Amino acid sequence: MGRYEQVYRRSLQDPEGFWAEAAGALRWRRRWDRVLDRADPRRPRWFEGGELNTCENALDANVDAGRGDQLALVWDSAVANQTLSFTYRELLRDVAQFAGALRRLGVEKGDRVVIYMPMVPQALVAMLACARLGAVHSVVFGGFAAHELAARIERATPKAIVCGSCGLEPGRTIPYKPMVDKAIALSRHKPSSVIVLQRPQLRAELTKGRDLDWDQAIDGAEPAACVPVAATDPLYVLYTSGTTGRPKGVVRDNGGHAVALKYSMGAIFDARPGEPYWAASDIGWVVGHSYIVYAPLLNGNTTILYEGKPVGTPDAGAFWRVVSQHGVRTLFTAPTAFRAIRREDPEGKLIQKYEPTRTLRALFLAGERCDPETLSWAQQKLRIPVVDHWWQTETGWPIVADPIGIEAFPVKPGSATKPVPGYDVQVLDESGSEVPRGRNGAIAIKLPLPPGCLPTLYQDDAGFERAYLSRYPGYYLTGDGGYFDEEGYLSIMGRIDDVINVAGHRLSTGAMEEVLASHKDVAECAVVGVNDQLKGEVPVGFVVLKAGVQREEKEVADELCALVRERIGPVAFFKQAAVVSKLPKTRSGKILRGTIRKIADGIEYTMPPTIEDPAALDDMGRVLSRLGYPRRA
Repeated sequence: MGRYEQVYRRSLQDPEGFWAEAAGALRWRRRWDRVLDRADPRRPRWFEGGELNTCENALDANVDAGRGDQLALVWDSAVANQTLSFTYRELLRDVAQFAGALRRLGVEKGDRVVIYMPMVPQALVAMLACARLGAVHSVVFGGFAAHELAARIERATPKAIVCGSCGLEPGRTIPYKPMVDKAIALSRHKPSSVIVLQRPQLRAELTKGRDLDWDQAIDGAEPAACVPVAATDPLYVLYTSGTTGRPKGVVRDNGGHAVALKYSMGAIFDARPGEPYWAASDIGWVVGHSYIVYAPLLNGNTTILYEGKPVGTPDAGAFWRVVSQHGVRTLFTAPTAFRAIRREDPEGKLIQKYEPTRTLRALFLAGERCDPETLSWAQQKLRIPVVDHWWQTETGWPIVADPIGIEAFPVKPGSATKPVPGYDVQVLDESGSEVPRGRNGAIAIKLPLPPGCLPTLYQDDAGFERAYLSRYPGYYLTGDGGYFDEEGYLSIMGRIDDVINVAGHRLSTGAMEEVLASHKDVAECAVVGVNDQLKGEVPVGFVVLKAGVQREEKEVADELCALVRERIGPVAFFKQAAVVSKLPKTRSGKILRGTIRKIADGIEYTMPPTIEDPAALDDMGRVLSRLGYPRRA
């Protein structure tokens, strides 16, 4: 039995002992009464009775352990052309002072603070300052429309809002403060204070009596000490960036969250204290919360905060420049970023220019399914372990991965490898029975969920049970489908609602996307199922071609249709594909398949607040119209 198998079995057979051992790596103010409280089997609670402070474990404990002069945070802004560094001692100083500023404005343990910030160091300072006080932060992705921000203000009822005057994108500056003002006007709840970080690129007008600029807020503020909180108290509320439906407020507790994230840094990412670690994401998403802010600092790493894009700031070598300049050992980003890099630099010439693998030990990809072509390209060009892993906003840390800190497995492109210790992952049929290896089904996790996963939805326990626990009693439903192979590798084939029914045959659009992505000229793709009077549903494919490829669209479409027929068979009824300039996506890189489907079916839709480029949806509408959608009887 290998090392992974031993660790994994123990995590399921003795979860209390397993997680108590992991929790011993943290500083507790009060030891827990019970590692796992199973009083409510649907909502088990971890480290009941324990008290700690997440900020204390992220900053104070590292300073006390002798890491005070080590870099904690490096900010690299490709759009502001600026770099700043903070040691653990300096970051602790700034966080304690800002926590004192919040306290002076009346923010105390249990109060909520909405954070609406660009990718700047003060965003991390604000989050950690809330954690220091025991206040609950709710980060809203910078640039969200005012009505979306207003909805979150109403739900969270914050005592204060912390925002930036603007965000920076390549070639443009996005005013933030007017959106905050409009959101407050729209909201029935009115926060008593707004703290504004004035960026030199665009200064904001302040509302007298309510607004303070950042420097004014911290001037003379008494540094705040850490406030002990219960392990089961909330650390933050984060709304999912769901591509369809109403976003859900995911609650994260303090104790289980800190234990799981610190454990994951070693077991999954093999990230060692003192090393530079870079999650190329945004603090508005769960990856930013978990692996820009909390996990690296809990583990004593140097975290990289990047304000820029994978391409265009200034070119497709941006990531490699950051890795080389800051000596990054572990990089974590979304497959979308690598598809963009591959599209612009298919030969990897910029990789050769910056030589990132002089320091880079491993690349992790997550956020959406990674097609085998992109993973194989990254492997070939970097020649380091490339790990496609899978998790969700709801879980807060990986569910399935190649746990290279425990035991590294051979990579299988298209698979996220094996369940992480703590997660009893099963693939179920519609009746709730496990399906045989190699067969698709709904991916579910047997309760109890491990530490770090959501205990509920914010102010919506009934919604939590309805969305995740009702379909399979005793299980958490992930909403994704996939299959285990004979070696126990799990492949994620997409959301359950992305399985389409073609003339009675249940087919995965993820499998079709895998075929399209294998075409030599395709940079990225999406397949959606649209209504059809004869077949019930039929698949339609959309592809973006690699940079420099100039071919007749019909010729490419014919090749793609033939490829799907060859690899999947005529049962897929894949007869339509279109070349598009850009796929409509959320800012976190998820393709808006549900919205594309609504356009094709002629169903009214609302512009998703997380959309990266609204014009891409307009273009998609024109392409679908050219293909004959929506079809009328």
